[in-house]
Amino acid sequence: MKFAVKAWSSGKARAGVLQLGSCPGPIETPSLLLSTRKGLPHFIPPDLLYSLPSPDSHLFHVSSLHFLEGLSPQTISKIGGLHQMLGLPEHGFVCIPRDSIQCLPECNSSNKFGASFETPCGRRLIKPVEYVELISSLRPNIWTTLADEVPTWVSEKRNKTSVDRTIRWLDECIALNPAGGPVFGSIVGGCSVKERERCAQEAARRNLSGYWIGGFGLGESMDERPALLNAVTDILQEEKPRLITGLGLPEEILQGVAAGIDVFDSTYLCHLTLGGFALTFPLDGVEMNTSDNIGSDQTKINLRATVYRKDISPIVENCNCYTCKNHTKAYINHLLNVHEMLAQTLLEMYVLRCFQ
Repeated sequence: MKFAVKAWSSGKARAGVLQLGSCPGPIETPSLLLSTRKGLPHFIPPDLLYSLPSPDSHLFHVSSLHFLEGLSPQTISKIGGLHQMLGLPEHGFVCIPRDSIQCLPECNSSNKFGASFETPCGRRLIKPVEYVELISSLRPNIWTTLADEVPTWVSEKRNKTSVDRTIRWLDECIALNPAGGPVFGSIVGGCSVKERERCAQEAARRNLSGYWIGGFGLGESMDERPALLNAVTDILQEEKPRLITGLGLPEEILQGVAAGIDVFDSTYLCHLTLGGFALTFPLDGVEMNTSDNIGSDQTKINLRATVYRKDISPIVENCNCYTCKNHTKAYINHLLNVHEMLAQTLLEMYVLRCFQ
């Protein structure tokens, strides 16, 4: 993995280039991590992945906890890890325990031995040694260390304990890392600027390839977030990439970009797709007039609305995504109303285009 910052704004926002050995070309940052379930996007089949913008859509967010059931780590390792198992040798995989949709941290059940998560297979306590064993079998391009993420309403003592555990697990994961691949150190601290700074200082002292800023999207307000983000990014080494999960709305992503974050997860896109919504931000300078459309709030349209039942135009005129080039609003409206999963496939491809 290689990363370089190419330009800075007048503030902390920056543009960079991330290079992974398996990707066909450099990925420009700020960039998006495509949300997946067991390594593949929720609705897009593998044969359509290559119709997405390249290489912008070649970076996948994988939760290792999705592989707690099914194939054993030994079997996955024999297959050759994620790239061989999924048949995607030209994609990059970033393993993070939490995926903000199906594997949420459960701080009340975490203890000194490991972090607890609510997963599709029930509540699971994951110890650092078990976590690293999973990572070793998956062989991702990048992986983050285990963290004890807590919501904003926990006590100051519990928040301090979460930072202590995260730092201890950071050292354990580094020591257990058999391949010596790119490791991103976890940074937590809840809504405490002081604890965020302490965790960031400890991570900055370690020999890491980058940083994962965790614990967001767990109750903090948008007004609180800039101070928490800046407290961390002011300390971290500038030449190393920064990844964050838990920021969903476009306004929240912009907060992260302003603080100097490089890579973001994409659970917001998944929720839009499930709801039948299409973003209506301008694409390539093409304005979309939605002022008279039912089911529109000037940023997105609800394609379930009856107004689109006979609308034979694409979601956005002159958009070059697969969905807009081949299908109409009327067809997607029909698919949504008959509960056909192809609707989500087409919508996910479109909303991913909006964020590239």
